[in-house]
Amino acid sequence: MHAWLCENPVGADALQWKELPTPAPKAGEVLIKIAAASLNFPDLLIVQNKYQMKPALPFVPGSEYAGTIEAVGEGVTALQVGQNVACLSGTGGFGTHTVAPAALCMPLPQEFPLVDAAAFIMIYATSHHALIDRGQLKAGDTVLVLGAAGGVGTSAIQIAKVVGARVIAAASSDEKCELCKSIGADATINYSKENLRDAIKAACGGKGPDVIYDPVGGDFTEPAFRSIARRGRYLVVGFAAGPIPALPLNLPLLKEASVVGVFWGSFSRNEPKANAAMMQELTRWYREGKIKPVIDRTMPMAELKAAYAHMGSRGVKGKLVMVN
Repeated sequence: MHAWLCENPVGADALQWKELPTPAPKAGEVLIKIAAASLNFPDLLIVQNKYQMKPALPFVPGSEYAGTIEAVGEGVTALQVGQNVACLSGTGGFGTHTVAPAALCMPLPQEFPLVDAAAFIMIYATSHHALIDRGQLKAGDTVLVLGAAGGVGTSAIQIAKVVGARVIAAASSDEKCELCKSIGADATINYSKENLRDAIKAACGGKGPDVIYDPVGGDFTEPAFRSIARRGRYLVVGFAAGPIPALPLNLPLLKEASVVGVFWGSFSRNEPKANAAMMQELTRWYREGKIKPVIDRTMPMAELKAAYAHMGSRGVKGKLVMVN
């Protein structure tokens, strides 16, 4: 097998494409021939030693991928050789093969394309858990999605529309705003050239959004929160902008609003039955055509460094997927 190896976590430029022994799956594991692997924001951080999870060196990055099982380890009965699966294991995806815990593999229907499958779990699980479980989004609510043209942002738009909410999508360019409209956003805000508070007020008719989905953080958090509706729910999803913002605590008091943390990884570990039911619902929605990952582009696995550069420029719309 071949894989991109991180031996010195100083950035993507230090990754090396190397031939490695093909591993044999241990008890509870499966060997996967990787067809596609998506590039996520944590993949950018982990090779810079900036992510919360710091794997032992050397390691193969690539948190999310899809492919075909080539071997199963002792005790694995729910999966079989030749079966297509998607997996979110944190590392291992940027190569031709990897071993993964069978418990982390999602069996795929035959009609589920592997490129879509490689771009599915992280964004849709995060957004479903955020909007429906933590945000209690319901039909008729208005939701503001920040960073709306990114992977989690596009999934949030789609899930909110399935629920029956009105969606205001905020993104950094007119092109990204047009993408958001094409997948269901009812209104858009280009926050690179519009005042965010004024634009939110205009889009909401002065009331403010009931739910704010924020994977961005940074300078947008406070003006967005100041615009929230009474008893609104502000979903803290991530900090793609870099800085972790601080809110004056009088703001939740005055609006009787909630600041709600979203950590899908913790949910999946602590509530596995609820997580499994959620994934089944998401898979059903995909098969019914209600949700579909927005794929910015596919690139050969050999061009991983160029893909990292593209993601670092914040030019990705939806998901970027590497293919073997």
